[in-house]
Amino acid sequence: MNFSNFDELLGLVRGRANHVAVPGANNPEALEAIKLADEAGLISGGYLIGEREAVSGTAARCGLNTAKFTVIDCAGMADMCAEAVRLVTQGKADFLVKGLVDTRLYMKAILNKEAGLVPPGALLNHFALLTAANYKKPFVITDSAILISPDLSQKVKILNNSIEILHRLGVAEPKISVVCPVEKVNEAMPSTVAARELAELNRSGGIAGAVVEGPYDVYISFSRAAADEKGITGGVVPGDADLLLMPNLDAGNLVYKSIIQLGAGIGAAAILVGAKIPAILPSRADTPATKLNSIALAAYLKRN
Repeated sequence: MNFSNFDELLGLVRGRANHVAVPGANNPEALEAIKLADEAGLISGGYLIGEREAVSGTAARCGLNTAKFTVIDCAGMADMCAEAVRLVTQGKADFLVKGLVDTRLYMKAILNKEAGLVPPGALLNHFALLTAANYKKPFVITDSAILISPDLSQKVKILNNSIEILHRLGVAEPKISVVCPVEKVNEAMPSTVAARELAELNRSGGIAGAVVEGPYDVYISFSRAAADEKGITGGVVPGDADLLLMPNLDAGNLVYKSIIQLGAGIGAAAILVGAKIPAILPSRADTPATKLNSIALAAYLKRN
């Protein structure tokens, strides 16, 4: 990867002339992220979309200097999202930051065929990049926010989206662990069957640009010693995973939030991938650092 931690990432994107489009900008969480990014030199302006009085009041309470931003007076969440996407497609904004709008409407605007941001048949998935004090390199968890119970074809699309992003981040051949509760295929456990099929697809060329192995549990994904203890031989992913593919949203969301909440020395950034531009989904539970890192990641991907 072209950076080993988020401080290095911030250094790579600081001073770039990035502009953001924020639908539903009367949202403290989103404007807090924008303020941090502005102060860190990651963005140079953008568009705050929503009812003017509400947006201006929220910006004032957050301490955001709106002199660099254009406030677009707009009512209705669907219209706010459509306007934000329009600004991106016209080249006036570089990427999206979700404010106080429904995630469904935000994604619908991005997926709108007329916008041309998402190739036909593609999908969007959540891409969470993390660093941990007790793991040697940044790693990704997906999907932990969007797809409830992806089938095999959707998992292939999740992997293809994520592999493409990892390539742009400088990982030439990502090592992918298809995570399951156990490391042996059990026909009564669909996640293990899917893991086997994904690994076979990878070996036959159906998933390219990465090494896909599984089923592996979380221990094996992060520890070669754990793999050895369990008799896993021949794999290159154990103890060296770049990406963990979760079996479903229940597992992905719980793993992601547990790491963020309880892990030591954790850094995180999270974006939507699968579109031609990065899109950020800030959560109320995200720390200020996670929000800043997410904007930095979006800024990096916009230029690389």
